[in-house]
Amino acid sequence: MSIYAFAEMENGRAKRIYASAKYPSKQEGNVFMDCDFKVNLKFADELPLRIEGCYSLVAFRPSHILLSRDVLAGKPLYFDNTTLTFSSFKHYFDEEPFEVLAGEVIKMDYEGNIIERKRFGFDEVFKPIRLDFDEAKERILRILEGYGRRIKNGCVAFSGGVDSSLLAGIYDLPLVTVTASKEEREWVKECAKRLGREIEIYEFDEDKVREVLPDVIKAIETDNKLQISIAIPIYICMSFARSLGYSEIVFGQGADELFGGYKRYETMSYKELEYELKKDLMEIGVKNLVRDNKISYANYIKLHTPYLQWEIIRLALGLPVELKVKRNGEIVRKFFLREIAREVIPKEIAYRDKKAIQYSTKTAKILRRVVEG
Repeated sequence: MSIYAFAEMENGRAKRIYASAKYPSKQEGNVFMDCDFKVNLKFADELPLRIEGCYSLVAFRPSHILLSRDVLAGKPLYFDNTTLTFSSFKHYFDEEPFEVLAGEVIKMDYEGNIIERKRFGFDEVFKPIRLDFDEAKERILRILEGYGRRIKNGCVAFSGGVDSSLLAGIYDLPLVTVTASKEEREWVKECAKRLGREIEIYEFDEDKVREVLPDVIKAIETDNKLQISIAIPIYICMSFARSLGYSEIVFGQGADELFGGYKRYETMSYKELEYELKKDLMEIGVKNLVRDNKISYANYIKLHTPYLQWEIIRLALGLPVELKVKRNGEIVRKFFLREIAREVIPKEIAYRDKKAIQYSTKTAKILRRVVEG
């Protein structure tokens, strides 16, 4: 359930608060949060400006209750101020709850009245850092390397694409993958071998998809078919990693939005591409991260997304878009990231194209049979 709290009400006011935080969320005193950073409530009014990463937080203070989320809204948080109920999942509420929005800080009293509600914007948090090509490459690689100190008992969710292969090349962590595709299985085995790494592979089938489908829908709290087809292999991967004894898992989320990875970017003008990249990054929480974090909560495993460090985001925003989708005879998406990867992993891996997870694992095809059958 991650974060969950509710009040015992008497005469319209909270008499007693019951609250808990299940891993990977945590409790520090009267603060319940999913956050990797030290939280100083002296700066409670501007937490989205102060905390350098994705977070969700509920704090019970003497005079009020404080709720907040980062500007990417990567970690879910909902509330009902009439019952003083707070949770990372909607299904803990009797009625449709309100959502703490991206970059929001909310204060309410113990009768449920909203005292203050303010919101910080994407541009207030992410001011582009502009460096030349080599400086930016070196800085981003150094930041990614430094992230490894946070990971204590983790593995890398490995697909053989540049995003996860670069992380596999940087971090001395075991590799895990799940797929229903024999072609993908053979490639990830070969790719891991070229990286000099061992890999654990779980091959799922239609029966497994049928088995996990209800749990996936409950976890991500949507019946959107695209979201479900993406969520299934992520859910199976996290569950598999947990069964192997890992309590943390590293994903390559954010690389596509930061460095121009989606196929649809190929046909855009550079002006249009600049707009769409920023828009996709601003929407990464609602479209991707909330789904993935809910799956991590359901499997009691901590999700790491090293590409989505605030400084990397600022550096990526400062890069010219022509370094992200390069057009020089042929179109190369994520050109800048592939050039970083060449410093760490073989070029043939760094420059290999890859389908989206729902297609590479054959989940979309299997799900169609399950739904139609």
